[in-house]
Amino acid sequence: MAKKINLEMTSVENREMRLGTIIAWDGAASELVEESDYEGRKEKKKGNDIHAQKHGGCPGNGSKACRLCELKTPLNQQTMCANAIVECQIGNLTDCILIQHSPIGCAADNAWFNLAFKMGLTRRHKPVQNLRIFCTNLLEKDMVFGASDKLRQAIRDAKERFNPKAIFISMACATAIIGEDIDSIADEMEPEVGVPIIPLHCEGFRSKHWSTGFDISQHGVAQKIVNRNPKKQKGLINIVALWGTDYFTDILKPLGLRVNYMIDCANYAELEQASEAVATSTFCHTLGSYMATVLEQHFGVPQIDAPQPYGFAGTDAWLRAIAKIVGKENETEEYIKSEHERVMPRILELREKFKGVKGFIMTGSAYAHGLISVLRELGIEVDGSVVFHHDPVYDSGGENQNSLKNLVEEYGDIPHYTVSKTQAYQLPQVFRRVRTDFVIIRHQGLAPEAAKLGIPALAMGDEHIPVGYDGMIRTGEILLDILARKRFNQVLQRHVELPYTKWWQSQDDPFILSKEPEVIDKALSEKLKKKGA
Repeated sequence: MAKKINLEMTSVENREMRLGTIIAWDGAASELVEESDYEGRKEKKKGNDIHAQKHGGCPGNGSKACRLCELKTPLNQQTMCANAIVECQIGNLTDCILIQHSPIGCAADNAWFNLAFKMGLTRRHKPVQNLRIFCTNLLEKDMVFGASDKLRQAIRDAKERFNPKAIFISMACATAIIGEDIDSIADEMEPEVGVPIIPLHCEGFRSKHWSTGFDISQHGVAQKIVNRNPKKQKGLINIVALWGTDYFTDILKPLGLRVNYMIDCANYAELEQASEAVATSTFCHTLGSYMATVLEQHFGVPQIDAPQPYGFAGTDAWLRAIAKIVGKENETEEYIKSEHERVMPRILELREKFKGVKGFIMTGSAYAHGLISVLRELGIEVDGSVVFHHDPVYDSGGENQNSLKNLVEEYGDIPHYTVSKTQAYQLPQVFRRVRTDFVIIRHQGLAPEAAKLGIPALAMGDEHIPVGYDGMIRTGEILLDILARKRFNQVLQRHVELPYTKWWQSQDDPFILSKEPEVIDKALSEKLKKKGA
């Protein structure tokens, strides 16, 4: 049963506490499905302890048996944080302002997020504009004496310069350390400026995975913007999404539905009307389950309890779940049948072209499950994947939203399923044990790392490409272009030297530093001996 989300609190419980999220694990996908089944594991505790020890995890005891065993990594090579996610969510609203109450370094991502914002607006056929993000630029004296007055002035400046519909304040590590009270300042300044001022507690060390930042952003929107006295709009459906192309309108138009996208690239009015929709769905349960659950629990907007709309099985089930809510079951069955007939000839052609091809996915968790479904529909073998975190459950508590379980049951197991938070140093081992002809990567910074290893990489910038029936075709045609440049990557590999020691590159296990931490000391000792000789 889903736990009731408390909208009275300004802060959000992080994912590792609320959902049991982990960021390091290694094994088969089917094993992770079993370990994520907390209730089932009570009856199989002994067997799970043996598996946990085998994989370098933690055997459970008592109530702790109902938590996932997580590998403890000794280093963190690169990552994002909840503060950065708030930048790319709230900072992407077209008529609101985000004030980053932070040192200027926390705003370093804004150049890249501005590019993504402009591309997203273009894909949605909206007027192109720049981000509206202020930064209070905390200096050393602010860290010593406080910066509350600086924040108050930034709020006044934001109101005067842009007259926004709402002002958000994001907390950073620095402001959390010195104890800046952004809640009180928001309450104090709201009557003065006359628009909602919304504090967001998103300091980087709040959570070990950046996905908590999605929940924090959606929590703030639900608290202060979503209409609490809604008048239902027939045919309006919320889609929680990032910057992707508007393919959902074409998918849902035959059912008489209009899409209300949130949060990226939305305006205040679009967020406000979220409570007026007939239902809420998403392209990725990782991204959308918090908002969908809030809208269901507090505003009576049902969420679509179905697999994600990827591949034939997922898209069919998703459409049927929507049809049940809007009362269009018969029309939907006819639509599904006609869509299968329309796309199947091209799918069969692509399957012929992809015979013997192996692929690899490296993205966020639920999105990876959808992409693997699409690849297997195309006849592409997938023996391995890296996901950046794993949520054993989602806020909805819906069994039909268990995307990893649905993937394994519908399309089969993934033998090498790795949970690891964008750690590029592990890639030589990952790709040594799993042969692949290409890799699809969501975080673009990792794509060059795969390319250096001789593997063609597709950086999936438009995350909606694989959605729906046509998504299989779009993805397949792009992959044909990617595979055509394999030779380039092979040549590149011969001319690029990796920055890792020969000892590390000779290892076979990407998590050996977690499972056998003593090997670091041993390797250093041998190196020092050689230097002494």
